[in-house]
Amino acid sequence: MQLYNTLSAEERARLIDEAGKERLTLSFYAYAKIEDPKKFRDDLFVAWNALDALGRIYVAHEGINAQMSVPADNFDAFRETLEAYDFMRGIRLNVAVEQDNHSFLKLTIKVRNKIVADGLNDETFDVTNKGVHLKAKEFNELLEDPNTIVVDFRNHYESEVGHFEGAITPDVENFRESLPIINEQLQDFKEDKNLLMYCTGGIRCEKASAYFKHQGFKNVFQLEGGIIEYTRQIKEEGIQSKFIGKNFVFDHRLGERITDDIIAQCHQCGKPCDNHTNCANDACHLLFIQCDECKTAMENCCSTECQETIHMPWEEQVKLRKGLQVGNKVFRKGKSEALKFKKSGDLPDVPLAKAAKPETKDIRQKIKIKKTLIGKAEHYYSKSKIAQFLIENGKLAVGDKVLISGPTTGEQEVTISDIFVNGSFNNLAKAGDQITFGLPFRVRLSDKLYKITE
Repeated sequence: MQLYNTLSAEERARLIDEAGKERLTLSFYAYAKIEDPKKFRDDLFVAWNALDALGRIYVAHEGINAQMSVPADNFDAFRETLEAYDFMRGIRLNVAVEQDNHSFLKLTIKVRNKIVADGLNDETFDVTNKGVHLKAKEFNELLEDPNTIVVDFRNHYESEVGHFEGAITPDVENFRESLPIINEQLQDFKEDKNLLMYCTGGIRCEKASAYFKHQGFKNVFQLEGGIIEYTRQIKEEGIQSKFIGKNFVFDHRLGERITDDIIAQCHQCGKPCDNHTNCANDACHLLFIQCDECKTAMENCCSTECQETIHMPWEEQVKLRKGLQVGNKVFRKGKSEALKFKKSGDLPDVPLAKAAKPETKDIRQKIKIKKTLIGKAEHYYSKSKIAQFLIENGKLAVGDKVLISGPTTGEQEVTISDIFVNGSFNNLAKAGDQITFGLPFRVRLSDKLYKITE
């Protein structure tokens, strides 16, 4: 019985492209009493692996929290696996605003102490005594009430690119930090104000609303289904969006556009921009906002220090990734002295620019080019503009067309005019060979080499 992934993310991406089937990105959660989370986890893995469902899921004694990618053809069968459990019958599935077949490339189900790290002792208050759930229209109406205080229960890097008008946006790096800060900040408003809260998909507010009612707040409300469900409702019902900008999401897309308002800035040059990225230096991996111009100039790095690091020999880069201090740096979300235009805490509602209208998206765009994964990038010699790859599968010959693909590089088509194979000119390379050839752009260690077959 298979209980863990046997394919790498790259192998899974290739299979998804070859299958050519539409996938749905969705999320859901449920608080429930689960006696044996480990058995629950294993049963889910077996059922979902059989349906080619992928994602990141946390289970605990208190319930389940899931973000997933499911083949559209298997959606009904997937829902049946949920309906097998009483507490998930009729559960709302928040389907993403923007679909991407590669949103998740592994099925990861982890047993945790809690499905959301809130730092609360659930034994000290009634977690079922939650706030009033509001639909999009009701939420908008209460927003306009001058007696309402609206609070964003997400983190600073989420609210920076998009939030509801007039919301309090705590300068925090996790949900656990926000609870005492908001409680202290709103001490004088417990009796007479409407406390209106929201988060991405609703799960953080489920616990927060009960906590704040326990703290003495009389009028507690929460956005049902979070920003994801709000967006679906306003589009279906033609309701004006009171949310401005982008909704940060926790898969590789890092954001879904809700309105065309850009309210954030490139953290390096200050240009209006709301595209998150991770620093290309794997010893840093800092999450930050970077415009296309800075991405090119800084080679997707957050600082000149990191830019120098990515040109070091690979062995030296690996050494820099070890140790507690590196771990602390990697898991910090977007706070660095090198980011001159980073903003958090009290955020503006006024747009800085409008996003360009996207072209009509073809969900099968990735499979129009038939390709076979044959190798991976190993190095780039910036002075001579030469890329080095390792051929892991098949053959590559002069005259072949290849696709070099990666999260930073994008997708670049190249025709091979000449290649060095294991240090010498040759017309053909096979599995196990190390090859180099000239490229006008830098490749990265995360880049894959595909041979275009049609």
